[in-house]
Amino acid sequence: MTVMDDWVTAACAELDLDPTQVPVPAVLDLARDVAHRVLRPGAPVSAYLLGLAVGRGADPADAAARLSVLAGSWPVELGADPADPTAS
Repeated sequence: MTVMDDWVTAACAELDLDPTQVPVPAVLDLARDVAHRVLRPGAPVSAYLLGLAVGRGADPADAAARLSVLAGSWPVELGADPADPTAS
């Protein structure tokens, strides 16, 4: 088991959720895509939005893929963080 597995198992126990229903790779991929293509603070917010959608019945893999596609199509000028001195 990895630390991530341990964390997900403990968090799920705390929230009365089934850890086998947590698509960890899809959530991590989504967070990466949003953080790198839109802005870093958008990653946890997008993960939360994914959770809301799944809680309302959306397929986790489909919803994560749709958000990743949206992040990939996000215009660079809209995704630039003005506080980041390396942003162009």
